[in-house]
Amino acid sequence: MSINISIIIPTYNNPQLESNLLKNMKYMKGCEVIIVNDNPIFSLAPSLENLDVKVIRHNKNKGFAGAINTGIRTATRDYLFFLNDDVLLQDDSFQKAVNTFQNNPKLFAISCAQIEKNGETIGKNILYWKNGFIQHDRADNLEMGPTGWAEGGSALFDAKKVKLLGGLDELYSPFYWEDIDLSFRAKQHGFEVIFDPDIQVIHHHETTIGSQFSKKRITSIAYRNQLICTWKNITSVLFIIQHKYYLLKLLVQSILKGDSDFLKGFFQAVLLFPQIVLKRFTISHIRSDHEILEKHTQ
Repeated sequence: MSINISIIIPTYNNPQLESNLLKNMKYMKGCEVIIVNDNPIFSLAPSLENLDVKVIRHNKNKGFAGAINTGIRTATRDYLFFLNDDVLLQDDSFQKAVNTFQNNPKLFAISCAQIEKNGETIGKNILYWKNGFIQHDRADNLEMGPTGWAEGGSALFDAKKVKLLGGLDELYSPFYWEDIDLSFRAKQHGFEVIFDPDIQVIHHHETTIGSQFSKKRITSIAYRNQLICTWKNITSVLFIIQHKYYLLKLLVQSILKGDSDFLKGFFQAVLLFPQIVLKRFTISHIRSDHEILEKHTQ
C-alpha cells in the first residue's frame, strides 16, 4: 500500500546512516524515502542500492536547508516527513498523523516527541521576545497542542503549504534556526504548528554537528542565525526599537569582553543584510509578531 508521505533524510558524512536507515525502514513501508547526500565527494549509491530509496547527491555542499529543499522538490507525496539521519523511529505512528492534517485545513506541521541520550523526552517548544531578540526554549509540558516550531529533525509537514512558503531559507546554511524561521513564517501566514507526544523518536541532539564543527564555530553560526531570524521576521515598531537598543548593548559588551563568537556572528549576518531585507517583502503578515510571541513576551 502506498502511503501519502515523502520522507526526506538529509545526510553528510554520517557513518551510521546505513545502520539507522535499516532500523527505520520497517516503519517506512509504503512511504517515498528520499536520501539527500550533501557531501559532493562521497557517493552513497553503492551502500544503499539494495534499499527502496531515492538517493540524490549534491554537486556542492548546501547545508541542512539546501538538502531539505532538494528533497522537497523531489518529493511526490502530499505530506513531508523531515527526518535527521541520526534519528531512530520507534514505530509508524507518524503515518497516522495524516488524519490530523485532514481534520484541520490550517495545520502546517506536527512536531514529534524526541527521546534524548539521557532518556529525557523533549520536542515541545516556546518562542518568545526578550532582550530585543526572538528567543526559544523548551515548553514546560509535553501535552498535545501548539508549539513554538516544528523541529526540522523529526516533523511532518503539509507539502503544499511548505512549497507555498518556499521551503527552508538557505540563508541559514549550514544549520540552526531554519526550522524556527519556517514555522514563524507559517504562523505569520495564519497556519498552525502543533506538537504530538504520541509520535516518539530517539534523537541525540547535536551528535552529527558536534562531530563536524568546533564549538566556537557552532556558537557563532547560532548567533548569526538568531540575528537573521530577528531581522527578517520582526516588523513591530516596538520590537525593532528594543532590538536596536539591546543589539548595541551586546556589541559593546562583546567588544569589552572579547567575545569573538558573537562579533563574528554579527558581522556575518551584516554581510547578508541586503538579502534579508529583500526576503522581508515576500513574507505574509496575516498574524503579527505580537500575536505569535505575546504569550511568552517578557
